[in-house]
Amino acid sequence: MGRGSSGLQSAPPPVPRSAVRQRFDQLVREVAKFGAVGGAGLLVNLLVFNLVRHVTDLQVVRASVIATVVAIIFNYLGFRYFTYRDRDKSRRTKELGLFLLFSVVGLVIENGVLYAATYGFGWDSPLQSNIFKFLGIGVATLFRFWSYRTWVFRALPAEEPSADAESFLERGQRAEKA
Repeated sequence: MGRGSSGLQSAPPPVPRSAVRQRFDQLVREVAKFGAVGGAGLLVNLLVFNLVRHVTDLQVVRASVIATVVAIIFNYLGFRYFTYRDRDKSRRTKELGLFLLFSVVGLVIENGVLYAATYGFGWDSPLQSNIFKFLGIGVATLFRFWSYRTWVFRALPAEEPSADAESFLERGQRAEKA
């Protein structure tokens, strides 16, 4: 009993994971991918920011806006082709428009923090500028994660299993018991 034709005991059927566990695991993978692209985008943002600050005489916030725009372009490519590559691709124009809209809101949040620190409190040394640029990116990232996953890179609707597939599985289970 319980032995196949090879004489070895067959492995028990896998225990199905709960729907909540599957959704949680999917969210963890999404956050990790978002973080990988975002981390690379953070480096792009800070490198461009410091390069522009040291090579030009632009004011802090203007240099930051340029760096943020470069990072937005970098991040769109990373999100579309890595993080959210399995999401709906049928509405690219709308997707890009929403991405730009929410990215501009993120740009305002990010650079608003830097602006307040620089012009509101007079904290404008290179170290202070980088700290508040980083802090602004962090606050804007929370907004961007929520908005991108909710409005921009929408999940495809879940496919309902067909009745044929269910009946096929039931027949297979009945055959194994016999």
